[in-house]
Amino acid sequence: MTNEPKASSVPRWFTAHKEGHSEWYIERFRTLAAEGADLDGEARLVDALVPAHARILDAGCGPGRVGAALFRRGHQVLGVDVDPTLVAAAQQDHLGPTWLVADLAELDLAAAGHPETFDGAVLAGNVMPFLAPGTGARVLDRVAHHLRPDAPIAVGFALDRGYSIEEFDADVALAGLSVEHRFATWDIRPWTPSSGFAVSVLRTATDN
Repeated sequence: MTNEPKASSVPRWFTAHKEGHSEWYIERFRTLAAEGADLDGEARLVDALVPAHARILDAGCGPGRVGAALFRRGHQVLGVDVDPTLVAAAQQDHLGPTWLVADLAELDLAAAGHPETFDGAVLAGNVMPFLAPGTGARVLDRVAHHLRPDAPIAVGFALDRGYSIEEFDADVALAGLSVEHRFATWDIRPWTPSSGFAVSVLRTATDN
């Protein structure tokens, strides 16, 4: 895979930000961590959804904050992101998990040498709004393809980024998934239609 995605399917992460945004994003969270900020909210919820010592797919891992927190909780973590700058920062800052450059819409970890299935997945940090337009269902399908039956997928994103909760729910249905829970925050505050953020717990189908 090259460092640049195909022009016909460029994620909004690249088109919505100015040059240097990835470096700014990395330094922002390095500074917050150095200041002792609580950056583990997503990991606490995911930890509650999966068994001990689970295999977790951090889809859209960015610089590795969430996956690293899950690794510290005893889980095996593989993180993927389309931005090679973010993945390089994850590899530098967070030893232990496996970090790979990959386009979630074309995700094939078996072809990359990682055929094992996962016990759960997380898409945090506004992954869904920053996908290439029209690829939400494809991404959810590719993530679910790598999970065992009846596995949870935790997805959180802000609702002011040009991707609505109605669009998300349509993508969930197209991917053959179901919404099991929905919250307004990662610390499970109640969801209402006026919430500005959505955290949804999806579930893959059970084996019949």
